Amino acid sequence: MPVRVAVIGCGQFGTVVACHAARLGHDVSLWARTEEEAAPLRDERRSPRLPGLAIPPSIRVTTDANAALEEAALVITAIPSQYARSIWKVLGEQLPDGAILVSVAKGFEMGTLLRPSEVLLEECPSAEVVALSGPTIATELALSLPTALVVAGCPEATGAVQSLLAGDSWRVYPSTDLVGVESAGALKNVIAIAAGMVDGMGLGMNAKATLLARGIAEMARLGVALGGVRETFFGVAGVGDLATTCFSPHGRNRTLGEKIGGGATLSEALASMDSVVEGVDTCRAVKDLAQRHGVEMPIAQAVDAVLFRGVNPKAALVDLMRRASPLERV
Repeated sequence: MPVRVAVIGCGQFGTVVACHAARLGHDVSLWARTEEEAAPLRDERRSPRLPGLAIPPSIRVTTDANAALEEAALVITAIPSQYARSIWKVLGEQLPDGAILVSVAKGFEMGTLLRPSEVLLEECPSAEVVALSGPTIATELALSLPTALVVAGCPEATGAVQSLLAGDSWRVYPSTDLVGVESAGALKNVIAIAAGMVDGMGLGMNAKATLLARGIAEMARLGVALGGVRETFFGVAGVGDLATTCFSPHGRNRTLGEKIGGGATLSEALASMDSVVEGVDTCRAVKDLAQRHGVEMPIAQAVDAVLFRGVNPKAALVDLMRRASPLERV
């Protein structure tokens, strides 16, 4: 049954999820923070970040949050993790009663180290919050290529989101492991930066496959320490999203790592990107979370050393290769 859907945030994923919902017959509003962001989406029905994507004429593009949120039954927040609190501190009071708030951000808030759903619940304490995650390379979603996603939260809300967003190109699995799904979505971005460094240094597929295998082990260790379920990290929201992010040429975190592996500094690599690379801030948060919970994460620590302490990627690789090799464990 079609419902009113509000998408808050007009970045790549926000735009494609709005288009997906409109194709399913829902009444969709897409909120942009500024008129500069809204104009091409509204007037030309195109996204500068997704060439070739035709935005359905039925989608209302607006900078008026109250108009976007009015009577919405499903609110999808596509605001990056570090900006979600400031946006929802303002918009929280306008959230319709009974609306399901769906977070698609992948990261931890700097300072508090909170997951996106935790930030939303602080600013919107009466909301029913769920997380939607999985392999979501926007350029592929824009072409309606198939993918699977996981929606995590309470069963009633996840069942509603599943029924409203599942379609021929989206297979949506419900989960009660909100901690694991959000943690996996954040942690995979750090491993993807490392995978990009492997590409940038031309180290080959053996090295990259090894990195992914040991990377998912690190993700699962920290995720379980945070309260997640181990199996989540070996499903769609974990290894599925990790593989996509690490191999796709359109993955922002992998691309940033590739530039650094090829010799660019972090500031140079970030300056060349046209959107937020959430894995950079996530790497800082992961270092703090690993220390807090006593979890060993050598790959994440190596990425942190390269990004923020000036360690050469090749030197970081040598340090990883020279580590003692105990029995393999996950």
